[in-house]
Amino acid sequence: MEIYTNLADITAPFADSFVTIGNFDGVHLGHHMLFSEVVSRAYQKQGTSVVVTFDPHPLQVIRPEIGIKFISTYKQKVEMISLAGIDVLVVIPFTREFAATRAEAFVDEVLIKTIGVKELVVGYDYAFGKGRQGNIEFLKEQGRLKGFPVTVVDPYYVEDMLVSSSKIRELVSEGRMMDVKKLLGRSYQIRGTVQEGKKRGGPVVGFKTANLHLSEEDLCPKHGVYVTQVVYDGKCYGGVLNIGYNPTFGDNRLSAETHIFDFNQEIYGKELKINLLKHLRGEKRFSGPEELSDQIREDISLAKELLAEAQKDLLLSCEEKYNR
Repeated sequence: MEIYTNLADITAPFADSFVTIGNFDGVHLGHHMLFSEVVSRAYQKQGTSVVVTFDPHPLQVIRPEIGIKFISTYKQKVEMISLAGIDVLVVIPFTREFAATRAEAFVDEVLIKTIGVKELVVGYDYAFGKGRQGNIEFLKEQGRLKGFPVTVVDPYYVEDMLVSSSKIRELVSEGRMMDVKKLLGRSYQIRGTVQEGKKRGGPVVGFKTANLHLSEEDLCPKHGVYVTQVVYDGKCYGGVLNIGYNPTFGDNRLSAETHIFDFNQEIYGKELKINLLKHLRGEKRFSGPEELSDQIREDISLAKELLAEAQKDLLLSCEEKYNR
C-alpha cells in the first residue's frame, strides 16, 4: 500500500480512482464494508482503490474540549487499512486552515484534481467540509454534475448493535470485550512500552508484571481484571491484566499491569500488544499482599480455563495478520 501524508506529494491523479473517505477510528466491520466495496469495484475496473483519512482526528482540532478517546492509534489504523487490500492511503494533515475548506472546494481540488476520483463510496452518515456541508445529498449532486457516481453503504448491524466507533467506545468503557470483538472483527488491543514500576509484583505479591503507561488520548477500558492475549516478539502468550490505580497499595497513577503466563524475559523498553478478551472482575482493595496474591491465583486459574475453551479462536486471532 502506498501512503501519502502530504497532498503536494501526489504529482498526478491515480488511475481510475475508487475512493472512500472517513476518520476510520478503530477500523471496525462497518469500515471494512466500505473498503471491500472500494477494493471490489477497483478490481473489476482495473483501477486504484484509495482511502482518504485525516490526522489528527478533526474533532481534536475543531472541538478539542471534547477530549475524544481513540479506539486505535494512528499506527494501528494504517496497519488495518493496509490489511484490507487498499492500494493507496492518503492521510490529509487536518489543521484549522484546512477545516475552513468549503465542501465544493474539497471536491474540486482534492477529490477530482489531486486524486482523480472515478467513483466515490461513503458511509450512510458521512459529511465533511466547513459546517458539514458535504453531506450525502451534496455529494450525490456533485457527482451528477462532475461525472463521478456516489455509492452509499448502508448501516451495518451485528446482533442488533449498530457497528460504529461511538458504540464501540461505549462497549469498551463498559468492559464488554466480547461484544467489542463482534463489532471490530478482532479483539480490542492496547499497546505500549514496558516501563519500570514499583517492582512489587514478584517480590511482594509473587507474580511478576509488565507495566504499561496509558496515554491520555487513548480509550481506557473499564477498570478491573481482564483475560488477555499478549503479543511479544511475534509470539502469543496468555495472561491477566489489571487496569486501574492499584488501591491495595494506594497508587494514584493509572496503569495497566500484565502478568504473562509461562514467560520469564526482561522486557523493559520493549513494546507489547495486549488483546483484551474478557473482563473478569472489577478492581478492589485487598487487606494486603497475601489476600491480593490469593485473588490473583483465582484470576489466573479462571483465565486459563477460558483461554483453553477458546483455544482455536485465539490461535486464529493470533495470526500475524492481526499483530504485525
